[in-house]
Amino acid sequence: MTDLRGRQGSAVPGLGTSGRVPVIALTGYLGAGKTSLLNHLLRRPGARLGVVVNDFGTLNVDAALVTGQIDEAEVISGGCICHLPDAGGLHDALHRLSRPRLRLDAILVEASGVAEPADLARLIRFGRVRGIRPGGLVEVIDAVEHFRTVDLRPEPPARYASATLVVVNKTDLLPSASRDRVVDRIRERVRLRHPYVQIVTARHSRIDPMLVFDSAADVDPVDELPLAEMIRGQNDDHHDHEHARAASVELARPVAPSMLVDLVEDPPAGVYRLKGRVRVRGSRQVQGFAVHVVGAQIHVTPLPEPPVVGELVAIGMHLDQIAVQQRLDAVSAAPTDRLDTVGLRRLRRYCRLSR
Repeated sequence: MTDLRGRQGSAVPGLGTSGRVPVIALTGYLGAGKTSLLNHLLRRPGARLGVVVNDFGTLNVDAALVTGQIDEAEVISGGCICHLPDAGGLHDALHRLSRPRLRLDAILVEASGVAEPADLARLIRFGRVRGIRPGGLVEVIDAVEHFRTVDLRPEPPARYASATLVVVNKTDLLPSASRDRVVDRIRERVRLRHPYVQIVTARHSRIDPMLVFDSAADVDPVDELPLAEMIRGQNDDHHDHEHARAASVELARPVAPSMLVDLVEDPPAGVYRLKGRVRVRGSRQVQGFAVHVVGAQIHVTPLPEPPVVGELVAIGMHLDQIAVQQRLDAVSAAPTDRLDTVGLRRLRRYCRLSR
């Protein structure tokens, strides 16, 4: 597996960059653990995160984490963000947080417990905020209370269908004798509505942040996030979770666009995120593209300049690293001596859809 980290833990500059900030929605019924998940993600060392919450006064977000010199917070009052007039509050907040000077790695939107995930996903995707892109929708499930509060009818809840990642939370609070049976039942119900969604289990809402977003560094910048660094040190819980797996490949030459599109449309089993920068041979010159896949969401954007060396990275909780590596290597090794016009049309179609 290629090491895509530079010295001092910094990521390779521009890895998978598209010039737009990914927006990740955190949804779930009241008490499922959305705020705990938000606080856990905010403790990712080195991450520059923007936060949108419905009502700051009702959420237990550590103020020091979202009001440092780099991290930014936006507060939306007045009930569910999906029900605000024209969703103007959400769009205004996303517009402010996506300003390039903030250099944010991601924006986290913590929805109220009554928000409809499908409505929120549409607001993010079609809200015409130019500086953002959809980064996934994480649905948090309370394993203890789920069948008494959310999943009450013969048909599975429609909210499952909008998720790119489902976190079955509070599994440690289930009786040991029935834990596996309850979790399996939740998985079965989710998959009846969304057969291919990624599902992970968690305690205290702790999942590997690498599943959700990338950060520019692995440590806090000196003198930029002093309060956040102090609190992260006092609450050193960001390693208390199962780690995601990754496979990657460096691309020293252009790739065949058909092979690339085949990969993003049908990633190997277990891959939740796929990202990278690639070069492809066009009819007149080599072109560069940034690729982001989150669950079933595909986002492709042209780069101002093709990368000198490209890369592809696949991330997931339970992926077969050997099989995934073989698939990435196949993309890297595919011949490109002939112009792949069909593949170029398929790739450019995703560029148009991503706008």
